[in-house]
Amino acid sequence: MNGPNNPSAVWVTERFISAAPQAAAKALASLATHEALLLLKPLKSEYVVLCLNPMEPAKAAALLRRMPSRQTAHVLSRLELKQAARIYQAFSEPQKEKIKTILPESFRAALQEAQLWPRGSAGEKMNRDFLIFGTEARLSDIVDKLKTLPRKKLPAACLVMLKDGKAKGFIRTAELAFYSPQSTAGSVMTEAESLPAHAPAKDAQKIIENGQPLVPVTDENGRPLGVLCAQSSYTDAPRKKRFGWFF
Repeated sequence: MNGPNNPSAVWVTERFISAAPQAAAKALASLATHEALLLLKPLKSEYVVLCLNPMEPAKAAALLRRMPSRQTAHVLSRLELKQAARIYQAFSEPQKEKIKTILPESFRAALQEAQLWPRGSAGEKMNRDFLIFGTEARLSDIVDKLKTLPRKKLPAACLVMLKDGKAKGFIRTAELAFYSPQSTAGSVMTEAESLPAHAPAKDAQKIIENGQPLVPVTDENGRPLGVLCAQSSYTDAPRKKRFGWFF
């Protein structure tokens, strides 16, 4: 069979999106919504996200509206935050109300704030593919979590946050082996300099050049929304998104 659920067709679509996400977004946007859905639904979520990030928000919203609510929330939470906010605003009010019951309150607040971020800001450029742990987390637990990740997904550093959710410091992944497994994240972390989401992303350059491997991007209350690293600070290269909390 040559339908969209054919493994060969799925593989080709994923390769197309991976190699040229903007071209793939344009191609799918030119199709009728039901036709585009037939191609997107069998794909892994990371490829759906990669395709929807550069897509015109109204078209992306039309596609997500026709997916199950939990799948919509899952994809929405992994998009670039500003794009997610544009898509969310394009939803009908009933759809917004339905999704609200699934999305975490903190993410809903971030969607509202993202509408105000200026072009080139830290919030617009940040990468949400990061790991964060509480100050009381044992290093052994952090190492166990890192062991579950593919080698290419290992972060240069993990963030550490206070009990109130504010970004406090970081631990370089390469240095974890030098500490006792029973040590806590708070006892070995290095203090981190953060940037508010409204600040220019280029302000991260000096921080990174001074040796900090990643810069937390925070909301007005100091809670981390994402990170900036050397590449994501200065380029518009596509970035995969995942936001995870581990205590």
